Amino acid sequence: MNVEVPYARLSPDVILAAAESVGFECDGSIIALASYENRVYQLGTPDGFIVAKFYRPGRWSDDAILEEHRFALDLAAEDIPVVPPIVLDRHKRGQGPFPDEKGPDPFSADAFSAGATLHEHDGYRFALFERRGGRWPELSTAEDRVFMGRVIGRMHAFGALEPFRHRATLAVETLGWESVEVVQLSGFVPQHLTDSYTSIATDVLDAVERRFADAGAYRALRIHGDCHPGNVLWTDGGPHFVDLDDCVNGPAVQDLWLFLSGTRDDMALQLADLLEGYQQFRDFDYRELHLVEALRSLRIIHYAAWLARRWQDPAFPRAFPWFAEPKYWEDHVLALREQRAALDEPPLEVLVP
Repeated sequence: MNVEVPYARLSPDVILAAAESVGFECDGSIIALASYENRVYQLGTPDGFIVAKFYRPGRWSDDAILEEHRFALDLAAEDIPVVPPIVLDRHKRGQGPFPDEKGPDPFSADAFSAGATLHEHDGYRFALFERRGGRWPELSTAEDRVFMGRVIGRMHAFGALEPFRHRATLAVETLGWESVEVVQLSGFVPQHLTDSYTSIATDVLDAVERRFADAGAYRALRIHGDCHPGNVLWTDGGPHFVDLDDCVNGPAVQDLWLFLSGTRDDMALQLADLLEGYQQFRDFDYRELHLVEALRSLRIIHYAAWLARRWQDPAFPRAFPWFAEPKYWEDHVLALREQRAALDEPPLEVLVP
């Protein structure tokens, strides 16, 4: 399969046949859901809707995907509101979705002898999920922010029990320096901005590394990794989390800072509410506040590299045509300059109203 055009053969017939290959009867209805890294579809069945996620070829190993599934299933078993993959009934008989600890390594693909949650059809790996409703969280009230903090605190208390073994660890090298190299080699940066981009990106990453040094030896734990409002569905019962595709070992604050917005004072108040709930279940290391702007900088840099890496996938030029325009790169360099200034500011202080 051509990993540069990875979904060229993923037709509606292949999508439906994949679900039917593991025992789901489909009624033919398919709705594509917003996803670019992977392909995700809502499928109709006589019993309602399911969601099929087709993993991007070549991105994760089977072991890494199965470790994501294990994490989601374990969180759900602890009544922590995440949407885990469906475990097929035939794999529930006897030993259940995971083997006895005395058997094979429960983190290994070998432990899923026929695939309880990760399946393959026509060269595509996929998983199935229940469809869950909800809306984006507004977090406009202190009560909602405290609620969100409690859920993340519970997730992190469980995530701290053991590390991921097959998934990545958040690092400046991979998210930052390697991303800059990808952008430099991509040919997207206009010639009149190449020196400016290289200079400001280097300055930003040097400052990011200093912020990580200021934070000290924080404890990396299993985190969601991409914990932003778009990956949270809010109902009358509170939030539940979807899409653990980017779960990694990393600092706790990575799952908190993306819920902050507005002025520094606004963010400080929001953070106080989040931590009020969070610390009901897990202590927070306040040294990690040195990382908020550092992590924001890494996200900005990595996003540009992600688009450059995926440009041969036809979905990307259609969805992000502005990426190839000089205006994007002018704005990107400006954003990095603003981040460089933000990295010199003191870390957020938690303000209590």
